[in-house]
Amino acid sequence: MTGSTSRRRFLTTMAAIPALSLLAACDNGPSAANAQGSTASGSANAPQSSGSVNMERLLEAGPLPEMAMGDEDAPVTIVEYASMTCSHCANFHTGTFPALKEQYIDTGKVQYILREFPFDPRAEAGFMLARCAEGKYFPMVDVLFQQQSNWATAQDARTALFNISKLAGFSQESFEACLTNQELLDDVRAVRARGAEFGVDSTPTFFINGRKYAGAMSIEEMSAIIDPLL
Repeated sequence: MTGSTSRRRFLTTMAAIPALSLLAACDNGPSAANAQGSTASGSANAPQSSGSVNMERLLEAGPLPEMAMGDEDAPVTIVEYASMTCSHCANFHTGTFPALKEQYIDTGKVQYILREFPFDPRAEAGFMLARCAEGKYFPMVDVLFQQQSNWATAQDARTALFNISKLAGFSQESFEACLTNQELLDDVRAVRARGAEFGVDSTPTFFINGRKYAGAMSIEEMSAIIDPLL
């Protein structure tokens, strides 16, 4: 069985898991279903693109409101597909992303869009909680990546996730209501399915002005891609 066939079967199986099961899944111990990209080498050379997609199609409205930072008229648009339980995604967001934000997003050079591509129920739960965080999507994502080791592989991830969620204002009732919201779960899965249509099969995957790059990158590598586009 090829890797792509196995991954498609896994995603099909995931789609059959109802929202109510997410709470139980968070109590079942560490998840093994965590497909990830490779860590960047640290070279300052621009990484090789693995293909391209039509930008207009990539930026078409999806099943959930777009989560974006930066000027929508920026010369460079970065779309990242990530999984909340992906260690390489966490490394990118805690290591590279602060510099990307400071140097490119906050200066109007880059519009950055984050899209959900969860590979397991815990990743789905993390993204759902970020969506339910009432205007605190990116802060919630930041905290979940920063504390990934405390919940993604914990025996009792449900309690760990709830403790993090309380910092964002969740009550026990709103926490459970979020994770049992079948419509939200279906929409998160639809974002993932749409990403697969663009060839996403590992995380993190970036589309930079339509060019596809798989795997976490350093700020030097991202700069080598971005700067010639400015």
